[in-house]
Amino acid sequence: MMQPMSPPPALRRDLALAIAVTLAAAAASWAAPADHDATIVGAVFLGATWWLVLRGDTGAIREHGLGLGGLLEPERLDARRLARSAAKALAWAALAGAVTWPFFVAAFPIYYGIDHPFRLRGWGDPLDLVLGQLFVIALPEEAFFRGFVQTRLERAWPARRKLLGVPFGAAIVVSSAIFALAHLLTHPHPARLAVFFPSLLFGWLRSRTGGIGAAVVFHAGCNLLSHTLRSSWE
Repeated sequence: MMQPMSPPPALRRDLALAIAVTLAAAAASWAAPADHDATIVGAVFLGATWWLVLRGDTGAIREHGLGLGGLLEPERLDARRLARSAAKALAWAALAGAVTWPFFVAAFPIYYGIDHPFRLRGWGDPLDLVLGQLFVIALPEEAFFRGFVQTRLERAWPARRKLLGVPFGAAIVVSSAIFALAHLLTHPHPARLAVFFPSLLFGWLRSRTGGIGAAVVFHAGCNLLSHTLRSSWE
């Protein structure tokens, strides 16, 4: 009788690292003051990504999709390359938003059982909110889960199928499951697991564009949209 094959050592190590960093971020969020928990969690994910990838050479940084047009690479910055990368990220994030956000807006009041009118409310300090979502929340989470975790899992589980022309397989699904687990552990509530579904699209964008830029922008946009809907329908 054939014995089941055990996961290769590299896969076991990478999964263990992903879970360990996720647990460390959760522990940090529990210990941090409520007003600073998101910043502390972001610092854990970004610090782990730096230790595991960003302190390495340019080849490793690019393999993990973390170059951001050269912004996070040790070489001299090329303004034209950075501008092209930013434009590409914005274009793909805008396309993803145009396709998915109308459905999200329509489903929001149904899911939460809201029966009173929508009243659009401002963001208070828009610059602080946008920069916070981009650099404190979206960038650290995407750098770790789409940059490190998804890339490493794709080494062991290369996608054998495509979704809309883009390789899509177990690496995106499992990294999204760990991403959802991280959200559940930092703020225990079953609804937090719903981030698994947009995470699949974040992973698709990472695979489609070859980097995390579009996923970062789209992730931040999703959070800003959710914030707007919650505050306007509260």
